[in-house]
This record gives sequence, C-alpha cells and structure tokens, in this order.
Amino acid sequence: MSEYILEMNGITKEFTGVKALSDVNFKVEKGEIHCLIGENGAGKSTLMKVLSGVHPYGTYDGDIVFEDEIQQFHRISDSVKTGIVIIYQELALFPDLTVYENIFAGNEVKQGGVINWNQTIVQSKKLLEKVKLDVAPDTLVKDLSVGKRQLIEIAKALSKDVKLLILDEPTAALNEDDSDNLLQLLKELKKQGITCIMISHKLKEVISIADKATVLRDGKTICTLDAAQGEITENIIIKNMVGREIEDIYPKRDKKVKGESVLELKNWSAYDPQIGREVVKNINLHVKKGEIVGIAGLMGSGRTELALSIFGNAKSYKIQGEMLLDGQTQKLKHTSDAIQAGIAYVTEDRKGDGLFLLQDIKSNISAANLKGIAQKGVINQNEEIKIADSYKKSLHIKASSLEQLAGNLSGGNQQKVSLGKWLFVAPKLLILDEPTRGIDVGAKFEIYSVMNKLIEEGLSIIMISSELGEVLGMSDRVYVMAQTEMKGELNIEEANQEKIMQLATQ
Repeated sequence: MSEYILEMNGITKEFTGVKALSDVNFKVEKGEIHCLIGENGAGKSTLMKVLSGVHPYGTYDGDIVFEDEIQQFHRISDSVKTGIVIIYQELALFPDLTVYENIFAGNEVKQGGVINWNQTIVQSKKLLEKVKLDVAPDTLVKDLSVGKRQLIEIAKALSKDVKLLILDEPTAALNEDDSDNLLQLLKELKKQGITCIMISHKLKEVISIADKATVLRDGKTICTLDAAQGEITENIIIKNMVGREIEDIYPKRDKKVKGESVLELKNWSAYDPQIGREVVKNINLHVKKGEIVGIAGLMGSGRTELALSIFGNAKSYKIQGEMLLDGQTQKLKHTSDAIQAGIAYVTEDRKGDGLFLLQDIKSNISAANLKGIAQKGVINQNEEIKIADSYKKSLHIKASSLEQLAGNLSGGNQQKVSLGKWLFVAPKLLILDEPTRGIDVGAKFEIYSVMNKLIEEGLSIIMISSELGEVLGMSDRVYVMAQTEMKGELNIEEANQEKIMQLATQ
C-alpha cells in the first residue's frame, strides 16, 4: 500500500471561465497533520470542496486517490462513507437541539429501524470524553461557547469513523485558550491514527502543529514544506504564499500623535434589556485625530458591545454616560445619526452583517451612502460604477468585475469591499472590529497599509482585535477590556503581550 492516504492529481476546476484550480497536485501521508495555506482566493477551500464532493465528480478534471483507490464523489455523503469528513468555518450545528442530537444528526444510532436514544446518549458521552469536552449530552448547543461547539463538530466527525479530518479555519472565531485546546486535540487524534488537513491563516498555528504544509497561490501548487527539514518557518511560508518577501507584516509609520480629540467617552455604560445585564460598564476612553487606538480583551469582554454602543447604539442598549465628538456632546439614537456624525463601523461578521452577499461589489460599496450617488432621488449608475471602481483599485480588490457577487469573493476581498463601503461615507472615526479575522498574511498587509494611509490623511481608527501581535504592531495606544470594564490603558512603548494578558484576565 502507498504511504499516502490521499493523492489529488492534476485537479483543475473552473467557474464561468475563471480557473479556480489549475493542475493542482496535493498529497497527504497517513497519520500526519498537513496544513493547506495560501492567500485568500488561492483555491484552498475550492480544493477541499472537490475532495469532499461539494463540487461533484465530473465538474473538475483530475483524479482523487484515497487509500489507493480512485474515487468518484458525486455528493458529500459519498466522501463521508469513505471516511473523509470536513468541518467548515461556519459550523453546521442545530442550536436548538441537544449535544447528543447534534453529534448523531444524520447518523442516528438505530435498533430495528428506530432511533435508540439511550445508546445515542451513551455513545455521545464517550465521544465527548474523546474530545475532552466536559458538558452534559442533553445541553442545548445554543447555550455553549463557540470553542465548545467546535469540539462538538469534531465529536460529530468521530462518530462517522473518520479517517481523514479536514478543518477549514477551525480557530478563526476562537480565543487563544480555545485555540490551544483544539490544536492539542488534533495532536492527540494524530496519535490515534487520524490524518488531518487544516486550512489556516494563522502562521503561528501552522508552525506549531504542521508535519507538512502545502502552499497554493493563484490556484496552483507552489510547494510542499516539511517540518522535519526545518522548512516550515514564517519567512519561508510568507515568501511562497505571496510570491515575495514581506520583512515586516506591520508596515511602519510615525506613531507620534499630535491631533486633537475626535471621540471621548465619559463614564459610558450600556445595559442590554434582552439579556438583563450591563454589557459595557463605566468606560472612559478617548481617541485623537490621526491615531489608531487598539482595544484588546478576551472573547466576551464587551469590546464589540462597546463598538455597537458608539455606532448609534445599533442594539438599542440603555445608555448612560457622555459622548463627545470633536469636543461637542452628542446623543446618537440611530446608526444613521452616527454616520451623519462621521462614525463608521466595519463589523467582525462580514458575511452576516457587513455585506449583501447576493448583491454585486458596486452595490455593496454604495450601500451605506446612496445619497452620494443619487440625483433627485435616482441612483446615478455611472457614478456608482466610477466610485466602486476607484475603491476596487485603491483597495486591490481581486474580482473578475464590479458585477461579481460579494458572496463569491474570498474572505480577504470581502473584507476589502466592506471597508470600501464605509470609506465611501467619508468618516472621521472608523471602528474596525477584527479587521483581519480569517484572511491571509498578504491581505492583512494590504489592510494594514490602507489603515496607515487613512491615518496619514487624518482619519482616526478604533481597532478591536483578538490578535495581540496585531494590536501591538498597529496601535498607538492600547485599551484592555475584561468583564465589560476597561481595565487599563497602555502607551505602545510600554505595552507587551504579558501586560495585556494580565489586564485582560483580571
């Protein structure tokens, strides 16, 4: 038998004349953790969709060889039967069902054609132990954190006698502790003989866990790197991903702030009547013209809630405290008031809240400022195209045309469209919530470069980020939140990961 559990040979896949994959070769050895890396749009997810049967046999050229046999997967269930299971970034769980119902959904434990619920619960407990998740099987999934839901997805995969487990950006929405736990679990599954393919943009994770890493660029196989040969390093990965060396992922700029105050919050609190508690408590914060203020903290610390309370109180919280914009007291009752006052907010959930996925690029970019392209209440389509094209060029949005649907873009390009939408309203204060989540290192560098250019032009930025390297690399000052409160403010000269984490865990 071959040493390879999987061989994908000469895979070519086209979408309406555009080659997403071009003669891709990808081999995975049994029992290894193999990372698949590349910029957004490089073809990673498309390749895995070919492997899992989402793109069925006959819609691509090339061969899939699994356990020495050529496969023809016409649907996802075909790949699952052979032992290939894929877990997507957007988890496919039923929130209103229990843990055990989710683990065996579509794969029910039956006896005489009837579901045996007692045996289902017993087997669920064993699988939960295997993934080291200490929750009762009858817990509703909606009551669990994202990190625990991710482990349930893995338990669900294990219930199907998985041989090859594929994870697409498994830690994108996890905090550092949950990410570390997940990576440790993958190492333990490897010891049990389960082969794993992991797509990840987090180079630190790739370096820590990968036995091998294959790089795709522009739909082509660039190379396969071997950890045993010392080839999986940040510099080597980046060079192969982007086709050039990036010496410093955080582009340099002068961080000496001289501007006047743009935003100030005094004793700012927000009460959420839906959950019956304060989500932001007694915040004091200021942002000056031409600076990037980073807000760090663990998941659930109140960072996004703070942003929403500033942006016209988008969630209808009960607000207490004072907001000053350019030194003047403001009471913003709606997001339209915030936009009018010069505040824009790029959400962390670009697919759910940031974009109209079924509309094209130009419609998305103009969506927040239709008045800017309207004449007597009628949209000037030529002006819309002109504006959208200018942002497509300045933000380096990779797309076949302005008519391409936002939902068909890679994550990095979706983020650029979302950013372009809010830049079109010409804000003075831009709030970026997890601006580089789920995008590759090349796209990150481009986003950071745009941020620096905006700062040079006099814009102010609040950047919420769970990546401490990003906070330290891009911010002029750092605020740290924990348990809905602001625990400290650090000048960038004195800030480091240890100090931030110490404040974030108070």
